[in-house]
Amino acid sequence: MSEFVQGKTKGGGAWTPKFVSDLNQKACIGCGRCFKVCPQGVLNMIGITEDGDIVDAQDDDAEKKVMSIANGDACIGCQSCSKVCGKSCFTHAPLAA
Repeated sequence: MSEFVQGKTKGGGAWTPKFVSDLNQKACIGCGRCFKVCPQGVLNMIGITEDGDIVDAQDDDAEKKVMSIANGDACIGCQSCSKVCGKSCFTHAPLAA
C-alpha cells in the first residue's frame, strides 16, 4: 500500500497526484497563465508594494502583481499551473495517506 494518496488513470494504472505546496512570489512575473488554467480556483492575483507588503492587485500602491495560493485545499493535483509557468514558480508534493 502506498504511503501517499493515490488515484487511478483511465487505463487503471496507479497515479499519485502532487498538490501545490508553495509558490515562489519572487520569481513570479504575474502573467496569470497559471490562474487561467487552474480548474479549481486555487490561485489569486495579489499586489506587492515596494516595501514587500501585500495589497490588493488593483491598489495603486502595488509595485508588482504576483500570484498567491488562495485556496490550496481545493487543489486536485493536476499540476496544470506548473506546466504553464515559464518561471518554474510552483512546488508540488504528494499528500500523505
